[in-house]
Amino acid sequence: MTEPYAVAVPKGYRAGVWEVREPIATGAFGSVYAARRAEAADDLPETAALKFLPTGTNTPRQLTHLRELVQREVELLRRLRRPRLIRMYETLVVDDPARPALDGATVLVLEKAEGSLSALLAGSPRPAAGPALLAQVCEGLVQLHRAGWVHGDLKPANVLLMADGSARLGDFNMAAELEGTHAYTPAFSTPDYTPPELLWAEIGDRGRRIRPSADVWAFGVLAHLVLTGAFPLPGGTPAARRDAAAGYARSTDDLRLSPELPDAWREIVRDCLARTHAERVGTDELARRVEAAATGRPPRRFPRRRRRWAALTGAAVAVAALGYGISTRTGNDDAGAASLARYGAAELRTDQGVPVVYRRLIVDSAHTCSQPDVTPALIAAMLKSESDFDPNLADPGHQEFGIARWTPAVLRWWMRDDGIPASATPTPPLTPSVSIAAMGHYLCFMDPRLKAGLPGDKRVLLAAAYRTSYTKVNDTGGVPPKYRDYCAHVAHYLKEYAPPGKK
Repeated sequence: MTEPYAVAVPKGYRAGVWEVREPIATGAFGSVYAARRAEAADDLPETAALKFLPTGTNTPRQLTHLRELVQREVELLRRLRRPRLIRMYETLVVDDPARPALDGATVLVLEKAEGSLSALLAGSPRPAAGPALLAQVCEGLVQLHRAGWVHGDLKPANVLLMADGSARLGDFNMAAELEGTHAYTPAFSTPDYTPPELLWAEIGDRGRRIRPSADVWAFGVLAHLVLTGAFPLPGGTPAARRDAAAGYARSTDDLRLSPELPDAWREIVRDCLARTHAERVGTDELARRVEAAATGRPPRRFPRRRRRWAALTGAAVAVAALGYGISTRTGNDDAGAASLARYGAAELRTDQGVPVVYRRLIVDSAHTCSQPDVTPALIAAMLKSESDFDPNLADPGHQEFGIARWTPAVLRWWMRDDGIPASATPTPPLTPSVSIAAMGHYLCFMDPRLKAGLPGDKRVLLAAAYRTSYTKVNDTGGVPPKYRDYCAHVAHYLKEYAPPGKK
């Protein structure tokens, strides 16, 4: 460890079932360490990242502030489980009076990333995968904003890169839940990514008022940096760039974007960096335009709540480009296909016939649910049993269509992730992006409604409930006889698709 860590934890230290290994990163209010699982534990991976947040050896005022930061991050991670947000497995509190600096520290057990966008930019100021990574960052903002949260500190260090090359947002210390049009965050952030109206904003008892448009500004700065290697506002130091932002906001200076910025991105960045929050592009519209710029396709229009899932459709190469940090302009389509084929390999085997083009949809649909029984292997096994992965399946006699055999009148209730039915019943053909996502939503709804103590694998019981209803499964006391053959097929493919140790 070559720099002071906010929370110093020795190698080999035990926190719960975890053994601390090498340090990863530190900030002003917490430190992150790699860890390995030292004991057997259900539903926990072999490795993780432990984020230590101190609560034990500070002044009362500092303790209150740190508790607020911890509560923000834990609350968001517990309530939101989205494909573009880093996942939290559990939280721990250190009980070690012999080590006052650690005693009482909160530990977040997080998905372990391979690196950060900050580290990537340090080695390659204009990475070829930049457009695809920006598209994924934008997806994360859409997921946050639709759930009613503002990130509050979007910057390269908080964009984490996973083993499969995909990007996820992390570090939610500054995240805040919206109360109407605003949220309230602590009175500090990273100046280079803070919109002008907040640089000298009045600080109230609850902190500083912030809108989702602050994340949009930060995304504009991030996009300019990723695509050109330079900040959009002039200055050799953060203080100089802060002054330039003030001059720009007062209309005394113009916004001079780098000539290196690709044409497809110029208006996107300009609309993110509008002088006032009211002029900035909304997150949903931003996502539509960023996807088009990243893929080279014309912008597509989707119904508001379906856009996130519909954006996952298209040719396999386009999906790979957006999902795994591979730019379609690099000419490296083989690498993109290889990354796509490995997506979610820890939870869904890569050698058992799950079509590559659906891997990301399946894995991400499972990850939107916090119920541990709703897994990628379950969704894949059900799709195999429902349609043999046929997106064009049509059974008009039973009013069932598409890869998940949805009845359109039922599907409209599960197309959206907010529990509100779509305004109109969808018309076949039903796309895999909508059908698979809806399967994840429906399974997640039914899981806690199945009675405790029912015999058999709960995943198979969920499959039975999908075919009939959770009330029917509860009333029967297990799989109804009519659906035993179907559930036998699901159980068979569950064993095939789940990796060793996940059966």
